[in-house]
Amino acid sequence: MSKPLSDHDRKKQISVRGLAGVENVTELKSSFNRHLHFTLVKDRIVATKRDYYFALANTVRDHLVGRWIRTQQHYYDKDPKRVYYISLEFYMGRTLQNTMVNLALENACDEATYQLGLDMEELQEMEEDAGLGNGGLGRLAACFLDSMASLGLAAYGYGIRYEFGIFNQKIVNGWQVEEADDWLRFGNPWEKARPEYMRPVKFYGRTEHHPDGVKWVDTQVVLALPYDTPIPGYRNNIVNTMRLWSAKAPCDFNLKDFNVGGYIQAVLDRNLAENISRVLYPNDNFFEGKELRLKQEYFVVSATLQDIIRRFKVSKFGSREVVRTDFNKLPDKVAIQLNDTHPAMAIPELMRVLVDEEELDWDKAWDICVRTCAYTNHTVLPEALERWPIDLFAHLLPRHLEIIYEINRRHLENVAARFPGDHERLCRMSLVEEGGQKRVNMAHLCIVGSHAVNGVAQIHSDILTATIFKDFYEMDPHKFQNKTNGITPRRWLVMCNPGLAEVIAERIGEDFIRDLDQLKGLLKYVNDEAFIRDIAKVKQENKLKFAAHLEEHYKVKINPNSMFDIQVKRIHEYKRQLLNCLHMITYYNRIKKEPNKQWTPRTVMIGGKAAPGYHTAKMIIRMITAIGEVINNDPVVGDRLKVIFLENYRVTLAEKAIPAADLSQQISTAGTEASGTGNMKFMLNGALTIGTMDGANVEMAEEAGDGNLFIFGMRVDDVTALDKKGYHAVDYYNRLPELKQAMDQISTGFFSPKQPDLFKEIVDMLMHHDRFKVFADYEDYIKCQEQVNELYKNPKEWTKKVIYNIAGSGKFSSDRTISQYAREIWGVEPTLEKIPQANVASKCSRESFD
Repeated sequence: MSKPLSDHDRKKQISVRGLAGVENVTELKSSFNRHLHFTLVKDRIVATKRDYYFALANTVRDHLVGRWIRTQQHYYDKDPKRVYYISLEFYMGRTLQNTMVNLALENACDEATYQLGLDMEELQEMEEDAGLGNGGLGRLAACFLDSMASLGLAAYGYGIRYEFGIFNQKIVNGWQVEEADDWLRFGNPWEKARPEYMRPVKFYGRTEHHPDGVKWVDTQVVLALPYDTPIPGYRNNIVNTMRLWSAKAPCDFNLKDFNVGGYIQAVLDRNLAENISRVLYPNDNFFEGKELRLKQEYFVVSATLQDIIRRFKVSKFGSREVVRTDFNKLPDKVAIQLNDTHPAMAIPELMRVLVDEEELDWDKAWDICVRTCAYTNHTVLPEALERWPIDLFAHLLPRHLEIIYEINRRHLENVAARFPGDHERLCRMSLVEEGGQKRVNMAHLCIVGSHAVNGVAQIHSDILTATIFKDFYEMDPHKFQNKTNGITPRRWLVMCNPGLAEVIAERIGEDFIRDLDQLKGLLKYVNDEAFIRDIAKVKQENKLKFAAHLEEHYKVKINPNSMFDIQVKRIHEYKRQLLNCLHMITYYNRIKKEPNKQWTPRTVMIGGKAAPGYHTAKMIIRMITAIGEVINNDPVVGDRLKVIFLENYRVTLAEKAIPAADLSQQISTAGTEASGTGNMKFMLNGALTIGTMDGANVEMAEEAGDGNLFIFGMRVDDVTALDKKGYHAVDYYNRLPELKQAMDQISTGFFSPKQPDLFKEIVDMLMHHDRFKVFADYEDYIKCQEQVNELYKNPKEWTKKVIYNIAGSGKFSSDRTISQYAREIWGVEPTLEKIPQANVASKCSRESFD
């Protein structure tokens, strides 16, 4: 049960959580009871906890609806340029608490549920995560939606409403086991189906060239049914829309192909069409060239562009009449942002619509297309770059292949004119890769078809222009930009760490929530004893809460005074969870060697999912659990070192773990992590970072001061030099006794006594073909970890560094990132102004939607 707020707590919590006025609480209670009765058709005698969650969700949603409709009316009145953020992933997590935070309803709802005899935290735990993303890319899209609404941009997120999101991870006997994430099985109170805006999407068929243009005929049609989710801005009355498409078979799907007796089979085959939106591909930084995946990519793009063009043509709210036919104005009214290459088909699809359907000439259409589209690159790993086989394209999207060939022909003419006689460059810059199986390089298509191309951290953008996109940069340097990623401070501070948000608000007011740069104001408290105490106290409370959560869910008792050393992210060789493993083993061996020494106690937690087909990543998980089994059961070590694998890491678990972390591990090989955003979440929540100079770590060190992060290891130039010279793991193995000991223990079965050669493949990889050079950074990493241990023994000095980090994290707000996209790519101006709130009674007659 949540306890009623004392007067002191009330004063403390009013600012960040919103005011619990008597009228608010009364209205919420009556709305809650009404939904329980009329929406859920239950009474208090038979209602379950889930029913109460749904009643509360519907109650909170009521507060969105008027604002949602009013926002769309406002956009039609003002006719601003609209931003369309197309992403195959939106990793939203839970919605209830985030909505309460942004609408300032948290205290009122807490009080109302308390008076109803319910515990709000328990109800929140009933909500399923919307896990429609793999990791960083999908969560970034979610943070961006929050910022776009909070900055008053007329913005829309477009994606796929996967029936099954990222799999649920179970650890069984130390191994990852995947379970389907049936997140919709109880229904989703936050979405609204919009069958009136259903759109046809075509596949297969052939093209016919006539004197009056090209026709794409004999196609198979799948319908795209939109579901809208409201995206509230932070206390500005703006509610934007995320529109996710679900695939539906048309009524006549396959029926015409069967004789009368085949009717049942024909109806069953409707599933084939609807499979398009069935499941999220569970790959992070890996390209899987399957036909279903290309179908998903074209499906979201085709449906979205039809919607964009429909909205462009009508400009009166609720009107269906075409009022705008001049496509020259499209780039003035529409900005399309491609989140990685997954929505790259937007470029040839927009050309098809403009040339084949709207009958513009090619040059005009191309100019419109390039000025409308922009592309964000998220990785330099070669295995992650999308390259689609030509024959798959020809089969599935024959008209688009013709358009891509024509784009390429004209593009290569331009290249040849700029760099005459440079045949090698033509090959490198072609959209179509020859040799072996011909493929379309989607990144090249995105660069050529966009007016802006950006990386997601300064070092990443520099690597792009110096290496994989060097030729394109030399041809069009003005296209290339950097937009360092950010995170929304609403979810990643106010919501998940209210204690810290309060301590900050007491010192500098609460405006930092919408202007995170104001955190710099904390620098004047770095030596303030009371502030240092408050920050340390919040961290300790978060640790105790997380320790209780771990004890409940993992049946493991951990020492809350130990350092919480956390690495949570997708399991991937480049993120180097194996380097972390080597440190755990080394530290374990040191404790065993000198058990009476004063060791800094640590609880090492690693969490993350491995792609189901990524064998090495699954072995890495098995190794972490195996090391934990040995260390956790060794009485000599006791509670000085514990190793926990955090099962089923997802947004909701991140919200609990990150506020409790002391140490954040960001240890990828320099030059491999494009940016990272977990690193920013830990920094904002008062953890210190141990990391390489990679991704956004570089800028975090600039903002907080080099000395306030634990930086180790090779820089990008060192990695390049080592590649040239040749990396020989065995040299490090022979030179470093502790590394040799750890590797020998792994290879002889010390951590897997029942299967001594269980980790043979990992040992072989580390010793003979490790692309990510784990051993090269081992020595420096261990030394750096010794500095971490030393500092942790001095809580006051540790907390001072924490304050420098929190004060320096203002740059990493997604509000800053989105403001830069808005001004420098989309040509729109962010605003912190509120729009007038809807007067429900007078607006009801105009209730229609967009």
